Amino acid sequence: MTLETTLAAIGPADEPAMAAARDLQSRLTKPAGSLGALEELSVRLAGLAGVCPPPLPEPAAIAVFAGDHGVHAQGVTPWPQEVTAQMVANFLGGGAVINAFARQVGASLMVVDVGVAIPLHGGDTLLDANIRRGTRDLSVEPAMTTDEARAAVEVGISVAGALIDGGAKCLLTGDMGIANTTPAAALIAAFTGSDAAAVTGRGTGIDDKTHARKTAVVAAALQLHAPDPADPLVTLAALGGLEHAALAGFLLGAAERRVPVIVDGVIAASAAVAAAAFAPDAVTAMVAGHRSAEPGATVALEHLGLTPLLDLGMRLGEGTGAALALPLVAGAVRVLREVATFDSAGVSEK
Repeated sequence: MTLETTLAAIGPADEPAMAAARDLQSRLTKPAGSLGALEELSVRLAGLAGVCPPPLPEPAAIAVFAGDHGVHAQGVTPWPQEVTAQMVANFLGGGAVINAFARQVGASLMVVDVGVAIPLHGGDTLLDANIRRGTRDLSVEPAMTTDEARAAVEVGISVAGALIDGGAKCLLTGDMGIANTTPAAALIAAFTGSDAAAVTGRGTGIDDKTHARKTAVVAAALQLHAPDPADPLVTLAALGGLEHAALAGFLLGAAERRVPVIVDGVIAASAAVAAAAFAPDAVTAMVAGHRSAEPGATVALEHLGLTPLLDLGMRLGEGTGAALALPLVAGAVRVLREVATFDSAGVSEK
């Protein structure tokens, strides 16, 4: 599936289905509006599916896209680059937080190597789609060529399609890549018009000196590349990581198939603003799982008009916030599918 055919297939929310969902919510055996944000979420999911009630988001599938980053050489993180490959091995062995959360919510998990520097070996849950062994240093040159960025986006599209063809009714974004909050900050600044300082956070918990260096690197990259948000592929290539580009494709692939995709933290949020630049209607498929502690995540979600379901001060990535939000998404749909109306239950209205 090419990027162009995917973009051509992405359409807006179905207004009649949303109207039907709002009407049904008003007739269910509960005070109107008493489920707060879950009611509007159910309406959005009906608009995505084009039917009320929408299908349950089960089974769900998590895809963790992994890549390394040339900007690591600028000292933006104290973690060594080889931790990316080591953590992928941990995912494959079932020992990471996302593995525990995936088991908790009954979601499948696959890892996609789009740009890890060290060659990986794994079983059925590892997809080798490596485009190059880590990006170039975005602070001195474009991180990727446009061909590499396009290839990564199309990996994400194909992974989304394969998971949906395999039966997934909901997709969840995951990521792994040491130093990947630096390109995420640069992408969010580029696509939202924000200042580097407003979107650059502490990632894995860096000190003040490293944070100042990281912010300066993001600001310098923005000045060097002068990105045009109206040209999302070139912007992704200049500033992004291979996993960011693949996640943007994953989000576009979900939107094309009209399947909900739960957006995790700041890496996924940076991919989401890129996806929305490619196709504004792609936001119809996106559910913000949680509010990452990274400041760029809030900037990105506000730009997209998405309200996060959870706010737990988390900043792990991997897809952990998306996984924790999955039961809330399922609950929002289950209300429309299973709760009686006042008429059918014989309950008096006020």
